[in-house]
Amino acid sequence: MNHWYTSTQARVTRRTILRGAGVAMALPWLESIPVWGSDNPAGSGASGCPQRFAALFMACGVNPNHWHAAGSGQEMQLGKSLQPLEPIKTKVNVISGLFNKNATGVGIHPGQTGNILSGASLQKGAELRGGISVDQVLANTLGQATAQPSMVLGCEQPITGYHETNFSMAYSSHISWQNATSPVPMEVYPSLAFDSLFDNRGSRRNQSVLDRIKEQAASLSRQTSSADRAKLDEYLTSVREVEKRIERMRVEQDKASVRADRQGQPLATMERPENGLPEDIREHMRLMCDIVALAFQTDKTRIATLLLCRDISGLFYPFLKVRKAHHSASHDDRSDDFERVSRYYCSQFAYLASRLEAMPEGDGTVLDNSCLLFINNMWSGSRHDSNKVPLLTAGGLGGTVATGRVLDYLDRGDDQRKLCSLYLSIMNRMGRQANRFGDAETQLAGF
Repeated sequence: MNHWYTSTQARVTRRTILRGAGVAMALPWLESIPVWGSDNPAGSGASGCPQRFAALFMACGVNPNHWHAAGSGQEMQLGKSLQPLEPIKTKVNVISGLFNKNATGVGIHPGQTGNILSGASLQKGAELRGGISVDQVLANTLGQATAQPSMVLGCEQPITGYHETNFSMAYSSHISWQNATSPVPMEVYPSLAFDSLFDNRGSRRNQSVLDRIKEQAASLSRQTSSADRAKLDEYLTSVREVEKRIERMRVEQDKASVRADRQGQPLATMERPENGLPEDIREHMRLMCDIVALAFQTDKTRIATLLLCRDISGLFYPFLKVRKAHHSASHDDRSDDFERVSRYYCSQFAYLASRLEAMPEGDGTVLDNSCLLFINNMWSGSRHDSNKVPLLTAGGLGGTVATGRVLDYLDRGDDQRKLCSLYLSIMNRMGRQANRFGDAETQLAGF
């Protein structure tokens, strides 16, 4: 057996891994190398490529005047806030009218957020009680096929305490729940998410992961086809580009840890950027999207969530010339300011989708084998209206989802526009056969 190839534990599909001192780097699909084996397990599309699911979350609504689309395919017309989707609109679905029944009539904010991926009824007071989220149902089903069952990332620290509605702020801070009472721990530091991606650990953690697998990469490159050699070089270049940006983040995080120790204060309670999180949220979000993209490309995991901002977010956007913090700006959701905020978040979704679309896999791309979901906890921040939610999908999920469509469910009746019906559809297409999820007992018609 060649030294760069490892046959991992039985629960992990056969894969190619480059190993160095304290690091393990999985590789993308290579036609001339048996990366993921020849079997076609649950969670694979017709091509045999892995199916993936990721949910990106924005809170407090969008600008409702400019979040719309009409037409289909190349003729699709996108509203101003959806313009970042223009290059990939044939791979996108713009969905309107869906809602989460248990997030209505319960008061504002936490009760509209903690069940966005579960549809569960949330309990008020000191005891958390909701339901498992769709990403974790999929992780429980498909996680044994990958080294990491799921990836749960965020760009803001969770907050504690209670809202005026008597719901815990934990519901505002987490979208991924492993069971009715426990959110999945969320990684907010890009450097730690990067380390997890490459099993980067030990005393050499601050050294380049590429330097430590250089010899193995060279050996593998000599044994692949010319097309795979080009793909491998492109992948390693992409990893290095991300790694360089991560290095700067790691220095700031280490300094923040020292500050927290000196002050006797938990790092999670410190304000950005004193807590070591990137002061420029653009770099933070872009890095987290890059890490999800690399994780999907290498089959490190097939399930991910990314909390771009939490509910009642305090993020600022000076680069958009928006003076108010996110939550305050959402109270004037029809303003030009909040339109720019809405468009910016759409651009993050478009960026991740475009990254996956640029990654060849089988007869298509990684995006073709994925379903990316963009979800918000309400339609209007000024009215805290969650009777419908903004929703986008991208990717064909291994040929099981038609794209380039505008789907409107608002006039179909409440039983026909359940958000959980969409989740049930995705679960069944990814091999998790179920008759019910959340408040839904039927899959979403027309999706």
